[in-house]
Amino acid sequence: MKSRLAKSTFWITVTRAATNLLGLASTIVLARLLMPADFGLVAVATTILAIVSSVTELSLSNALIQHSNPTDEHFHTAWSLNMVRAVIISALLMAAAYPTALIYRDPRLIGIMIALGLTVILSGALNPKLVVFERSLDFRPILYRNVGSKAAGFVAAVGVAIVYRSYWALVVGSIVAQLATLLLSYTLKPFRPRVMWRHAGELWSFSIWLTLSQIVRTLNWRFDQLLVGWILGKASLGYYTVGNNLAYLPTTEATSPLTQTLFPAFSALKHDRARLRKAYSSAQALTSAIALPVAFGWALIADPTVRLIMGEKWLPAVIVVQIIACVAGIATLANSVQPLALAMGEPRKIFHRDTAFFLIRMPLIVIGMYEAGLLGMLWVRVVTASINTLVNMQLVSRLIGIPVWTQLLQNLRTIVATTTMVIVVLLVRPRVSSGTDMMGLLVEIAVLASVGALTYVVVTLLLWKAENYPDGPENEVLRAVQKLRSFAFARS
Repeated sequence: MKSRLAKSTFWITVTRAATNLLGLASTIVLARLLMPADFGLVAVATTILAIVSSVTELSLSNALIQHSNPTDEHFHTAWSLNMVRAVIISALLMAAAYPTALIYRDPRLIGIMIALGLTVILSGALNPKLVVFERSLDFRPILYRNVGSKAAGFVAAVGVAIVYRSYWALVVGSIVAQLATLLLSYTLKPFRPRVMWRHAGELWSFSIWLTLSQIVRTLNWRFDQLLVGWILGKASLGYYTVGNNLAYLPTTEATSPLTQTLFPAFSALKHDRARLRKAYSSAQALTSAIALPVAFGWALIADPTVRLIMGEKWLPAVIVVQIIACVAGIATLANSVQPLALAMGEPRKIFHRDTAFFLIRMPLIVIGMYEAGLLGMLWVRVVTASINTLVNMQLVSRLIGIPVWTQLLQNLRTIVATTTMVIVVLLVRPRVSSGTDMMGLLVEIAVLASVGALTYVVVTLLLWKAENYPDGPENEVLRAVQKLRSFAFARS
């Protein structure tokens, strides 16, 4: 299993690196060519699309992965259900275009929402049989699909932005990327879908709780964007949306090569509780050991990085990146609970968790925004992320019997090393700040990142040695590096 996971991690790492280099390049170029209000305008439409999509989310891919032996009839049924869902979403989004334009007092939203509604049809027609690769932990085809579609969207968006300097660059990029995804899905795994409903009940019985959970989760994470756009304006929404995306980017990319493999891996071990507990503990400790320093380190260099890659007009997004990056780090202390619960056939527990979090988070978000504006809402997110992490740990305890205190102790070295890193970098930063020119910003970023990384590694190794080298993420990192190196050399 570890050998298969190492190979999967290698391909996911390559995929994420390639797609996010393209994504980062697109963000930098578009941020230079467009205004924050352009991003905010499109964010209103995409947020509404996300909410409407979540209400009809079927989570059929997860049902097909968890299924013991899906047949072509299961894939035909999944395709049929997805197409019906896509038509419904498209109609709802187009119907909401005019009322949304009235609410936000911007008629441009009508055209944007109609265009996005048409792209939903493309997403509904995607080849469901691509999940076969994921079931077998073969992520090479995902590399070709994701990189190909991202590259197509990048070229289209930048081209429109250069020629027209219009918010339509963001919309056109999304449409072209979705069309490329559709074409590549059938190129990589030939499949002739047919309308079929025979296994709808079987697939739906697993995915219903994930659908309900997705509705609550999307409302939870998207409703604040609608509030920002409505109360604080589209420019503030542009800073918040772009800052939020940038904040999660390093943490997500650092951990996705591992976390993306956990659902199929945990599913393979679901009948062996002892091995499942060990697998969860190892995966979660490793995820936190990578994510915490990356998240807090990113927060520490956010100011010079935003100045360097996006320019002075995006400075209000810096505080968003700094705070939300910390939120992303805190969340990783127990973010493997979802694939664990799904692998054990317990999607209902995920729904209960998300509902409880929604009922806690949303009133606090509204209060924070009204009391202290955008900054108040950001600090509320820190508090609620901490609460949600403890709730996730408690859910892990109920699922596989690992006490919350034990889960915290597994991450103790990581927490101490990350805290030390933050203190050291904060002490060093005033001494290395060398102006706002490009070279000065590059030097500041390089020095702070190097000091932070060195501090984290040294403190972690000292703590590991002081505890007489116990089994933990340090061992996993060494083994993973050896396996990935061997696999990479074998491929070359």
